[in-house]
Amino acid sequence: MKEPIHVAILDDYQHVALSMADWPLLQGKAQLTVFNDHLSDKAGVIERLQPFQIVCVMRERTPLTKEILSALPRLKLIVSTGQRNASIDIKAAEELGIELKHTGYVMTGAPEMTWALLMAAARNIVEENIHFREGGWQKGMGIDLTGKTIGIIGLGNIGSKIAKYATAFDMKVIAWSENLTPEAAEKQGASWVSKETLMRESDFVTIHMVLSHRSRGIITAADFDQMKPTAWFINTSRGPLVDEFALIDAIRTRKIAGAALDVFDQEPLPKDHPFRTMEHVLITPHIGYVTENTYGVFYQDTLEAILQWLSGQE
Repeated sequence: MKEPIHVAILDDYQHVALSMADWPLLQGKAQLTVFNDHLSDKAGVIERLQPFQIVCVMRERTPLTKEILSALPRLKLIVSTGQRNASIDIKAAEELGIELKHTGYVMTGAPEMTWALLMAAARNIVEENIHFREGGWQKGMGIDLTGKTIGIIGLGNIGSKIAKYATAFDMKVIAWSENLTPEAAEKQGASWVSKETLMRESDFVTIHMVLSHRSRGIITAADFDQMKPTAWFINTSRGPLVDEFALIDAIRTRKIAGAALDVFDQEPLPKDHPFRTMEHVLITPHIGYVTENTYGVFYQDTLEAILQWLSGQE
């Protein structure tokens, strides 16, 4: 008798996966299990995934390392949301005969989230809201964006959108990355500068790079030392792009005005992490891509990838 196909959807934090695609199409073809919690230990992940031939992962929430993949003999297909997933050992999957498929992606969520954090930081939105709800009135002064300088590290799909947003707010836009040229920067409405100049002159520094071996830790303590004491650092890309200890030190010692962060070295962020209680830190739980449109594409494409794989098994 043919073994039934079991499908796992991991890390459905918002309990929305089943409402975002036409999952009844799997009826009679596969059995679907959705996990809303997150497991961080390898042993727990391996034990949980033993029954499944298909595992669907949401971005980098659950890493699938060689050690984990090697301990899952039934696993035949991984479907990952988004166009890349640095936490999956692709080479190991190939060696083990595990197929890997990716879904489409909506590009607007991350830049919009970046700008929301920038605006909230500039106008003290969270602090003013809390103070107001506690019975207070005006507490502080906001920052005018007009005439300020924004430094964009990485001027790709997302960084270029940020440049357009900043131009609409009459900000000066400067940019840097290792491969960026003055000509390419100019096409996006930005001026190319060195990394040192960007850190030194910017009132807001925002990073938009793909996490890789080369980009990991690209923002260092030396970079924070060059920033203005009135400047804000924003990261909605990936936590490991930044030396997290150096950032914490820069905020605590008031080398910079503060940070607005949607991503972290370890996710979910531990409950005792300093960022949760530090002043001058605006944090959100990696929700830059968590939008209705994006999730609709993620889960519908996931379903289609599963159906396509299943048709090939008949």
